[in-house]
Amino acid sequence: MGVSVTRGGFSQFFGHQAAGGVVLAVVTLAALAISNSPWRDVYTAFTRIPGTVDVGGALVISKPLLLWVNDLWMAVFFFLIGLEIKREFVEGELATRRQAILPAAAALGGMVVPAAIYAFINLGDAAALRGWAIPAATDIAFALGIVMLLGSRVPPSLKVFLTAVAIIDDLGAIVVIAVFYTAGLSLPVLILAAVGVASLALLNLAGVRRADLYIVVGLAIWVCVLKSGVHATLAGVVTALAIPMRNRDGEPLAGALEHALHPWVAFVVLPMFAFANAGVTLLGISPTSLFNPIPLGIAAGLVVGKAVGVFGACWLMIRSGVAAAPADATTRQLFGVCILCGIGFTMSLFIGALAFDGLGPAYETELKLGVLVGSLIAGALGTLILRRG
Repeated sequence: MGVSVTRGGFSQFFGHQAAGGVVLAVVTLAALAISNSPWRDVYTAFTRIPGTVDVGGALVISKPLLLWVNDLWMAVFFFLIGLEIKREFVEGELATRRQAILPAAAALGGMVVPAAIYAFINLGDAAALRGWAIPAATDIAFALGIVMLLGSRVPPSLKVFLTAVAIIDDLGAIVVIAVFYTAGLSLPVLILAAVGVASLALLNLAGVRRADLYIVVGLAIWVCVLKSGVHATLAGVVTALAIPMRNRDGEPLAGALEHALHPWVAFVVLPMFAFANAGVTLLGISPTSLFNPIPLGIAAGLVVGKAVGVFGACWLMIRSGVAAAPADATTRQLFGVCILCGIGFTMSLFIGALAFDGLGPAYETELKLGVLVGSLIAGALGTLILRRG
């Protein structure tokens, strides 16, 4: 997620992320505890609570709670990501080439190397290879939560760097989802979604400065995208990118919306996603289960791949003189933050759910095992290095 360009916004944003990371950790532990207790059936039943929207029979959407969270609630999360991406590239930390090149290279390295490691470990298994993008993700809520709890041990420049890497990483994830994780495309409905996107562009060109109008069109796009076969969360990103930065009085519009959404996403949307998706039954799972190709590929990608990819790209950019090192940061501190980029969690679980959709509970269990163990190791190693930095 992004950072505010004001000092007050910086403090408020990082404060939300630190607290949000703690909430995510608590909720995740709760999901794991319940799913491995006598109440595991209650947990499963909760995720399967049915919900139906019926608009006069003309439009019917029926899903269990888990899919409402993954398709609709996470669209709100991606809407926030879209607002942050636009702000950072228009007037924030990524507005100039000099500012953007180091985190951009780091994010690219942090996607390519983990994906390559996962693919190498899972060569020969076409179903498993569908999860190649799982370890390419970074969970900014957890990562920033850790650096905030470490306080002065992490220079402000590294907090900005970490956030910028996550923004570009999220942008890459959006592209990956759009290109690789779509199925059964319905051309007529996709055309309707395109009409909705064109409507957003026309609103923007006409100088419309009311966020509610964009959101109404965005909801229509969400329905079309949901029915088209493209993942519905992408509607959130498209809608956010169309919203003007300022209203007619020159006051922040997209920024005000972003500010209002942050606490809801940090304390409601992401915790709900984590609770509904992190529960994994450990019955029958032994320590050797982690060495199965899927969890091993995910964990190795998050821990080794992210560290090598992110830090390696930074080292090349800095040594070649193309980019400057983060101010007042030692090499050890930079390396520690690079390792924290291996905390995949919510984004990795989300991509994994798309990758292994319909393949059965065994894939789901191995996905969650790899993501949880890999994220835990990356978080612990990064924390240890930064505490000694």
